[in-house]
Amino acid sequence: MVIKSVNLETVCGITSVLPKNELPEIAFAGKSNVGKSSLINGLMNRKNYARTSAQPGKTQTINFYNINDEMYFVDLPGYGYANVSEEVKAEWGKMIERYLHSSEMLRRIFLLIDVRHEPSANDVQMLTFIRSQGYEPVIIATKADKIKRSQLAKHISMLRKKLQISSEAPLFPYSALTKQGREEIYAYIDSFME
Repeated sequence: MVIKSVNLETVCGITSVLPKNELPEIAFAGKSNVGKSSLINGLMNRKNYARTSAQPGKTQTINFYNINDEMYFVDLPGYGYANVSEEVKAEWGKMIERYLHSSEMLRRIFLLIDVRHEPSANDVQMLTFIRSQGYEPVIIATKADKIKRSQLAKHISMLRKKLQISSEAPLFPYSALTKQGREEIYAYIDSFME
C-alpha cells in the first residue's frame, strides 16, 4: 500500500447525516489516550493530519479520510478518559452505533488497545459492542516501543487471553515512534482490499 493522496473529506458530529460512501471503509476505534490519531497519521504518512492532543478525547466527531480515492479511514470518537459529561459520552456511543448500523461499505474495524496494560472495562465493552454489531475487530496493540522487546510476546499473549482472541486472528503491535507494525498493517489492508 502506497499513500499517494489523503483528504479529510467529511466530519460528522452527533446530529450530522452520515455520508453514503461508495469506497470501502476501514474504521478505527480506541480509548481516548491510546494513540489513535498517531496511528492514523502514521498510516497516512502525515505528521499531524489527524489531530493529536495532550488532552485525551479530542476526536469528538466521526472523521472520514479519503485515501488515494480508493478507500476511507474512518476515525471514530475515542472512549474512556474524555473529559466530558456522561450525557455526551452516551451521544458518542449512539453516533458510533448509528455508523456501524448504517455503513454499507465498512470492511474492517481496527480496535486499538494499549499493549502495556490489561484491557480496561471500556476496552472489553467496546469489543463486545463491535461483535454485537456483527464485526470481528482486528486488534492493534499500540505503544509497543514503551515496553521491552523481550516482554512484547508476553503482553500480546495477555491481550489475546483477556480479549478472547484466537492465536490465528490478526493482531498487530504498533509503535507511533518507530512505525513498527506499519508495513504489516498495510499488507493486511491490501489482503482484504483486493
